[in-house]
Amino acid sequence: MLQEIETGFAVNTSTETITITPTAVNAVRDILTERKLEGYGLRVYVAGGGCCGVQFGMALDNNIQANDMTFETDGVKLLVDDQSINYLRGAKIDFVNDPTRGAGFLVDSPSATSGGSCSCGSQSHSHADGESEASSCACGGNCGCGAN
Repeated sequence: MLQEIETGFAVNTSTETITITPTAVNAVRDILTERKLEGYGLRVYVAGGGCCGVQFGMALDNNIQANDMTFETDGVKLLVDDQSINYLRGAKIDFVNDPTRGAGFLVDSPSATSGGSCSCGSQSHSHADGESEASSCACGGNCGCGAN
């Protein structure tokens, strides 16, 4: 569903493509409230990749570009550019608090699977400040997926 907004940009307000869990919605809302960032959303983008798949980055952003798709769930906006959406179709964004790796957002996307010979199945674990890291890599690292 496309909706014309006052700025003249067409914005997709459907949540059918990307799912964000209630835990992740609350985490984004808490971060935005704590930092007093009214009108901001969570931008999710492709930050790199290799044979182990795509890595995602995240940032808090209030600058919607003409090529962005905007998804809204319970008042929290997700911003995705027109190139990254190809890797985020069907994705689920969650917020996890892993005792080993700490708290952060996890992007599980069936559209971002490995195209190389690695097949380690690495997922991207990202933080809202833009820091990203790959999950442990069963291929032993050095494959370009960011694992050591």
